[in-house]
Amino acid sequence: MPTINDIAEILGISKGTVSKALNNGDDISETLRKKVLETAVEIGYEKNRIKKGSSKKLCVIIENMEYENPSRFGYDIIMGFKKLAIPAGWEVDVQEISVEMQQDISYDVFMLQHEYKGAFILGLSLEDPWMEELKTSNTPAVLYDNYIQENPTVSYVGVNSEEGFNMSVAYLKKLGHQKIGYLGGALGSHFTRARYHAYLQAMEKYELPLKDKMVGYSYFISECTQKFLPQLLKEQVTAILCAHDLLAQAVVTQCREFGYHVPNDISVIGFDDASFSAYTSPPLTTIRQDRSALGNCGFYALTSLLNNTPISTLLLRAELIVRGSAGPARKGKLAKPLTP
Repeated sequence: MPTINDIAEILGISKGTVSKALNNGDDISETLRKKVLETAVEIGYEKNRIKKGSSKKLCVIIENMEYENPSRFGYDIIMGFKKLAIPAGWEVDVQEISVEMQQDISYDVFMLQHEYKGAFILGLSLEDPWMEELKTSNTPAVLYDNYIQENPTVSYVGVNSEEGFNMSVAYLKKLGHQKIGYLGGALGSHFTRARYHAYLQAMEKYELPLKDKMVGYSYFISECTQKFLPQLLKEQVTAILCAHDLLAQAVVTQCREFGYHVPNDISVIGFDDASFSAYTSPPLTTIRQDRSALGNCGFYALTSLLNNTPISTLLLRAELIVRGSAGPARKGKLAKPLTP
């Protein structure tokens, strides 16, 4: 195993200076500290992060996801993780990150600097710098709704999107729907791509018609509702599947402004079962993500990686929650014109 001596020899500095840099000594410059940490990562040095009498340390790394109170999406995921980690003797920190921070420090260096044994990572997009680094990183990481191939120290947890969309399309087809549209986020993240492809596969499986104009996706909910929703309605879809509940609720609201009734004119199904979904008007039919169970899965997967069990993917079963936003397919074309 690489030692402090190896780092000192490579950099031409003393063992004491290396030790101070690794232990955040006050009399070491940030430039030298960063150089020591980067060298340590490059040669595979692993600091003894579990000191006698101290807690074992894990972190939840979060970006672009709200989590501060129980109404926020990330709250239950983090609590589910902590409820298993803390009784097992782990100390858990929540670390918010940004693209700028990822550009300034690598994932492995960040983990070594803070003495974390592993991370549960929420909210990264495919374009984030750390997503590229995680392809070759050495510090165990579990990604929520993101997938890295061929790195045995990284795994993926989420809900089975394919199963969820199969349930949704099967339910709508049973209600008489044939023309089912899709609205979702831009294809810049693993989960938006997974849900888009799950929709396509489900439509093909149930032998339902597919057209380019029956699909829309954007980074902005407003573009989905103002540009793509009218396009879907002109195609005379009778139901719309949405990649998440915020978008589904926006679609319901915009349909109402256009003069259409949900679900008599248009059925809408979301994904996530967000905390507000049962209280919208009408209440949203949606695919549930058990967020506390996702947090549990994050801990299971991370401890497996720490025990040298290279889990690739851990997916929860999807569950269709039937409420009031989806009903039998309307008969005939939409009678009301779109409002300007």
